[in-house]
Amino acid sequence: MLGELLPCGGGDSIPLLRKKLLIGRRSACDILLNYPNVSSQHCELELQNGYWHVRDLNSSNGIKVNGERCDQKFLMPGDELTVAKHHFVISYQPMGDAPAPVEEEDPFAMSLLEKAGLQQRREERRRRPPAPAARPPAPQKKFSAEEDAALQWLTDE
Repeated sequence: MLGELLPCGGGDSIPLLRKKLLIGRRSACDILLNYPNVSSQHCELELQNGYWHVRDLNSSNGIKVNGERCDQKFLMPGDELTVAKHHFVISYQPMGDAPAPVEEEDPFAMSLLEKAGLQQRREERRRRPPAPAARPPAPQKKFSAEEDAALQWLTDE
């Protein structure tokens, strides 16, 4: 046995017997979770360099590791895996001499504005006090009676 999934809240443990396991609602899955909120092929568990790795298979309700939604992640012993809304703790002993895997940074976790340091500047500008109001327009020049008459004559039809 390569480990086991222990259902949170009780129930029989699920032995992890092969290095690659398909989890889902379909009867052909290695680990059958026959619940309506579990996709037919929900996720895949794979033993990589002595550590279990979970990968979502574009399921409707996703997976979470320790409460954080993710597409894929290495599972350390004692981590909580949530498939749809079904919680399990993974129990296993890492194999071999391989060091603990380092997760690659998600390239989409931070916006391009944040990476460039522009998001912070934008927020700082929002916090500044507003600029003073514009000066009122200068009073209009008064025309003489002759100029008013000329203007009236030009605009009449």
